[in-house]
Amino acid sequence: MRFLRSIPMPKMAISLALALLAACILIGINETGFNRSSKDLNDIAQASRIRGSMNRLLQQVLDAETGSRGYLLTGDPRYLEPYNAAVADIGQQLDALRAAYTSNADEFSTLTQLTRNVHRKLAEVELSVRMRKEGKEDAWKFVLMTDVGKEHMDAIREEATKLITAATNRMEVSQVQVQRSLMLSRMGIAAVTMAGLLAFYLYLRQTTALKLAGEDQQKVLQQERDLLERQVRERTATLAELATHLQQVREEERGHLARELHDELGALLTAAKLDVARLKSRLGAQATPEITQRLQHLTDALNSGIALKRRIIEDLRPSSLSNLGLTASLEILAREFSERSGIEIATGLEAVELDESRQLTVYRLVQESLTNVGKYAQAKQVEISVRNYENHVEVDIRDDGKGFNVAAIRPSTHGLAGMRHRVEAAGGRLMVASAEGQGTRISAVLPKANAAG
Repeated sequence: MRFLRSIPMPKMAISLALALLAACILIGINETGFNRSSKDLNDIAQASRIRGSMNRLLQQVLDAETGSRGYLLTGDPRYLEPYNAAVADIGQQLDALRAAYTSNADEFSTLTQLTRNVHRKLAEVELSVRMRKEGKEDAWKFVLMTDVGKEHMDAIREEATKLITAATNRMEVSQVQVQRSLMLSRMGIAAVTMAGLLAFYLYLRQTTALKLAGEDQQKVLQQERDLLERQVRERTATLAELATHLQQVREEERGHLARELHDELGALLTAAKLDVARLKSRLGAQATPEITQRLQHLTDALNSGIALKRRIIEDLRPSSLSNLGLTASLEILAREFSERSGIEIATGLEAVELDESRQLTVYRLVQESLTNVGKYAQAKQVEISVRNYENHVEVDIRDDGKGFNVAAIRPSTHGLAGMRHRVEAAGGRLMVASAEGQGTRISAVLPKANAAG
C-alpha cells in the first residue's frame, strides 16, 4: 500500500476515466457499424439470392421449352427428361421467390404476374406435348406455329427483368450503406485512437512510480521465494533421508522376522512333522484306515505350512540372495512366480558386481514388478533382463498386458513411488513406459559405485 499512496490519485482517476470513455465510444462505434453493415450485407445477400433464383427460373423455363420442342420435332422421349426436370424445379423456385417477396407489396405483385405467365407458358407447352403423345399432328403443329409461346416468353422475360433490376438496385443501395458505415467507423476509430493515445500518455507518466515500487516488491518477493526454496529443499532432503531410513528399518525388520520364522516356527513345524512320523511308525499295521488318513492329512498340512514358511521367509528376506547371488535369486524368483501365476517368463540375466544393498534393490524392483503384473496386467508373457556395463547395470521388466496411461495414473499406484525411491536412493534412475493395450516396461539404471565395498 506504500507505493500506491505515492501516486497522485486524481491523475490516475482521470487516466482511467479517459480510457474507459474511449473504450465505450469505440465499442459503441463498432457495434453501430457492425449492426448497420450486417443488415446491409444481409440485404445484399438476399438480393443476390433473388437474382440467382430469378436467373435459374428463366433457365428452367427455357429448358422446359427446349425439351418440349425437341420432343415435338423428333418424337424422341429422351427430350422429355430435361422438360420434366425443369417443370419440377420451376415450382420450387417460385415458392422460394414468393417467400422472399412477402414483405414488398409492389414486387410481390410483379412476381404474381410472373407466376401467372409462367403457368400459362407451362400450360401451353404441356398441351403441345400431350397432343403430340395422342398423335394429333395438326393440333400441336398449329399451337407450335402460333405466337402464343413467344408472347408468354416475352412477358416472362419482362417481369423477370423488372424483379432482377429491383434486386440489383437494392444491392447497390446496400453497398453504398456499407461504405458509409465503414467510413463512419474509420472516423470514429481515429478519434477514439487519439483519445486513447492521450490516456496512454497519462498512464505512462504514472508507470515510472509504479515500476519503482514494483521493483521493491519484487526484491522482497524474490527473497521470500529464495527462503521458501531453501526450506523446501531442506525438507525434501530430510524426507528423503527419513524414507531411506524407514526403508532400511523395514528391511532390517523383515530380516529379523525372517530369522524368527526360520528359527522358531521352522523348529516347531519340523518337530511336529517328526512327531507325526514317529507316531505313524509306532502304530504301524495297528492303525485303522481313518487314523492313517488323518495322519497323512496332518503330514500334508505340515508340509504345506513348511513350504508356506519358506515362501514367506524368501519374500521377507531372500536367503538365496546371500547364498547364491543375484542372478540365481532372480532365476528362482521368476520360476516360482511363473509356477504360481501360470505366466510365461523369459529371462536374460548377465552376471553383475553390485554391493549387497544394490543387489537387494534390484531384487525388490523385480519382485514388486512381478507382483504388479500378477495383480493388474493380465499378461501372458514377461521378459526380465539384467545387463552389465562398465559403470552401471540396467534392469528391464516388460510384459504384454493391458498397460495403462502413465500420465493419468497417480504416482503412488502399483508401488511406483516405493520402487522409484528405492532406485533413486541407490543413486539410480527409474523409467516407466506404458500405454493402454500395449503392455508395460519398467527400466532402472543403477551405478556400480562401491561395488567392491
